[in-house]
Amino acid sequence: MIVNSDQPFQIVYSIFSHEFLGLLFESFVVQLDDKGRLSLANQNISSANASEFDSGLDKADYELIKIMDSMQPEVVIKPYIKKGNIRPKDFLPKVFDPKVVDRTIPDLVLKNLEIKRSQILPLLIGKRLFEMGSDNNPTWKEIKVNAERATVVFHFDKGEYNTQYYPIVKFRGKRLEWQHKNGYLICKDPAWLIVEEQLYHFEKGIDGKKLQPFLNKSRIMIERKFELEYYRKFVTNLITQFEVQGTGFEINTEQGTPQALLTFSELPGGANENLFGEELENTNEDIIVFELRYKYGEFDFGIMSKDGEGNGNSCRFEEKDGNFTFYKTVRTPQVEKKFETILKKKDMVFMHGKFALPKTQAFEWLGNNEDYLEENKIKIVQRSSLTGKTFHIGRAQITIEVNENIDWFDVRAQIKFGVYLVPFAKIRKLIMQGKSEFELPNGEVAVIPATWFVNYSELFNFIEERSSEELVLRKHHLAFARELQNGELIKLNLSLKLERLRKFDAIDEYELPESFEGTLRPYQHAGYNWLRFLNEYQFGGCLADDMGLGKTVQTLALLAHEREENPGFTSVLVMPTSLIYNWELEAKKFAPDLKVMVYSGTSRLKDPWKFRGYDIVLTSYGIVRLDIDILKDFYFNYIILDESQAIKNPNSNIAVAVNKLKSKRRLILTGTPVENGTMDLWSQMNFVNPGLLGNQNLFKKQYLIPIEKQNDKEKAIRLNAMIKPFILRRLKSQVAKDLPEKLTNVKYSDMTTAQEKVYEEVKSYYREKIIGELAGTGRGSQQFTLLRGLTQLRQIANHPKLVREDYEGESGKLEDITYMLQETISEDHKVLVFSQFVRHLSIVRKYLDEQNIPYAYLDGSTRDRQAQVEKFQENPEVKVFLISLKAGGVGLNLTKAEYVFLLDPWWNPAVEAQAIDRAHRIGQENKVIIYKFITRGSVEEKIMALQDRKLALAGELISNEESFMKSLDNDDIRALLD
Repeated sequence: MIVNSDQPFQIVYSIFSHEFLGLLFESFVVQLDDKGRLSLANQNISSANASEFDSGLDKADYELIKIMDSMQPEVVIKPYIKKGNIRPKDFLPKVFDPKVVDRTIPDLVLKNLEIKRSQILPLLIGKRLFEMGSDNNPTWKEIKVNAERATVVFHFDKGEYNTQYYPIVKFRGKRLEWQHKNGYLICKDPAWLIVEEQLYHFEKGIDGKKLQPFLNKSRIMIERKFELEYYRKFVTNLITQFEVQGTGFEINTEQGTPQALLTFSELPGGANENLFGEELENTNEDIIVFELRYKYGEFDFGIMSKDGEGNGNSCRFEEKDGNFTFYKTVRTPQVEKKFETILKKKDMVFMHGKFALPKTQAFEWLGNNEDYLEENKIKIVQRSSLTGKTFHIGRAQITIEVNENIDWFDVRAQIKFGVYLVPFAKIRKLIMQGKSEFELPNGEVAVIPATWFVNYSELFNFIEERSSEELVLRKHHLAFARELQNGELIKLNLSLKLERLRKFDAIDEYELPESFEGTLRPYQHAGYNWLRFLNEYQFGGCLADDMGLGKTVQTLALLAHEREENPGFTSVLVMPTSLIYNWELEAKKFAPDLKVMVYSGTSRLKDPWKFRGYDIVLTSYGIVRLDIDILKDFYFNYIILDESQAIKNPNSNIAVAVNKLKSKRRLILTGTPVENGTMDLWSQMNFVNPGLLGNQNLFKKQYLIPIEKQNDKEKAIRLNAMIKPFILRRLKSQVAKDLPEKLTNVKYSDMTTAQEKVYEEVKSYYREKIIGELAGTGRGSQQFTLLRGLTQLRQIANHPKLVREDYEGESGKLEDITYMLQETISEDHKVLVFSQFVRHLSIVRKYLDEQNIPYAYLDGSTRDRQAQVEKFQENPEVKVFLISLKAGGVGLNLTKAEYVFLLDPWWNPAVEAQAIDRAHRIGQENKVIIYKFITRGSVEEKIMALQDRKLALAGELISNEESFMKSLDNDDIRALLD
């Protein structure tokens, strides 16, 4: 080390000339002698060793060292040398050879170096700078770095025959002699000039090209024949930017306080992509483009920018009879910037001098900020329109009052645009049609505010016109109206009685009917109170408690009350066929006084008038579909749908049939109100409260598309608020004290060698086929292939025999299943074994038969389901219950089971939860332990990861996901098949 960092030293910077790269900088550290002078001991300092001299460096030094490191020839040329192409030291002579025609690389290199010089020079103020000697002495000649800026005045003397042009430089108020002094420009953009060992820079960042010709020349002469064009272009531009003095022509300068103008013009819809550097929302709506301009005298100008011709000060040139006159406007940037700040406070931020909004948002902004703009002396100016429209500018006001009537709400509304009252029916019609413009009596075109479409479109669709003067809203839209009131969008007047519906905790406590022989848990009694409350106000409802929490017993309590209060009226319960027997047993147990008729089977008497002697009729969805022409003429007290997700498709035959049934009240029961998407919700809620969510098309437009396709959280909240009073849902987590503990474990199984071989063969086949289709015709053509391929891979992960009958090897998962079955049986525990593949259950069944292990069995072909349930529940010798997921997902009460084995994962976790809830339900006294069997390295493992990522619900009631398969994108498919 030449310089000792423990002894006094100083950092200096040195300029040297490179053969090809021009003027470069280097940083050095120099040892000081005992008198504090620079010695001859010095060494280069770079980012690599700068920290050794940290005590003598500041932040600017570190930045200077970093930039100078990047100027080193080997660093500068590195991006342009291809690997192994040429040695760095041979590269510069080759590309900078004057004979080389292509100057692309030299131009890029020199431009880059000019930028670095412009970064270095301001940082050198306050530092020591030297010219490097021919012997590489970094401190050969010191250059004084002046912190103050010099000024330049450009002179033009227009004479009879020519014009003479020359610049005068002043420094500290005195004229600087800088010409013919061997001075040189160390940087041209902006200009930095070295003259007589001093470094100068200039006000207004003058371009060095304007000074370069005068280093060795006193003035430039422009011949008479070139004068007009020269003055029109070059001199005009120079006067705009800098101080110019001249003889033989006039320069008139205008200066003052500008008038701010906020101008706007209309662009047709679709012209909004990447407009002025900003992305507008996807809309076909016309666009309003705002521009902030400043008027000085008779002329106005756009916003100044750092670059861009025509911005900043302005100069106009006039020639008349050979006389030249310039009119220069000197703008006041500080005042102009103030107006930009004023508008920025109202979220108007200009890009390239312009700001764009969809038309409805633009005029709403103008109306809302009319007073603000006037207070801040910003004038609104409409530019001429191609359509010839004159737009109305002013605040639009809407006042809506909703008053409770006997069976509905009366709606009164007043709408004003400026001084004009506009009929409510007219605005309602336009908003429902998606139109935003209409003409006022004075001929101006008014634009409906954007927020009216957002805030009121649903309300306007739900409002019914009883006459031209009478507008009404159905009472089951109470929650929706309340939501609008909370948002201060309407005024809502309610009776105290109806006001109670807002909060569940305001519902009265109702006594259980005397004939009811059960005991309701606290949350179940609260559910009964809610059902009674809806009954009192004649609303339909959805009891959506988690499976196993006792929806059946709460409903039976309500029906027992109905028998006491309204004897002689018949209610009908519609359900999957498999549940009829369970309902019959539960009714006998909890409400034995209820007269129950089972309307099912091929021998049923197809005469609905026979229902009159019964309190409840139990039937199935299939029977209702077949007998709807008979059943539709009977007027029921209650229609109750159990497992109401059966009507989730509103266009299905079952949904169409049950909607034809007539009744005084309607109720639905389900643990999964949403399985695939929000249309499930519409179908079920439209059954219990027709019109609550509008028609299908309205619902799709207002809710389904925004929630599922656009992930609109506000719409999801609004929808949830509308349905909230009519859905009661309690989760197991909310009533955990009433249920034993539930533990879920994942049991990973390894494939056997033979099993893995089959798996890889099938995976390779489908991967090649599906990925090929993805690249070719897209998702549509390979949906079936994908489903088939994934199904086969899942089956092989269970046991290859599910796909290949001739397979003779073993299955790793089956080995684990049989081992754990032996363990649970030996410890005297009961276990439910679920699989979605009946053939997989058959393999397990064969093992149990071989081992003489008794079991119960249930799949879709099982006739006597209840006998199998009782066999498992009541026979202590039967420890195992094999159940197909589809057949056993609903309607089973298996509280004797302590273990649940899920042999294969399903796409939808909700279906798995249904299976688990066969055991983890009210009445269960034991801890329930769940084992999910997953084959390691298979598609099963990837399905679990996708479940977490793809099927997270937006809320407990509303899902914004379609079915799992439809939600897979191409990356998901590739990941599954990797």
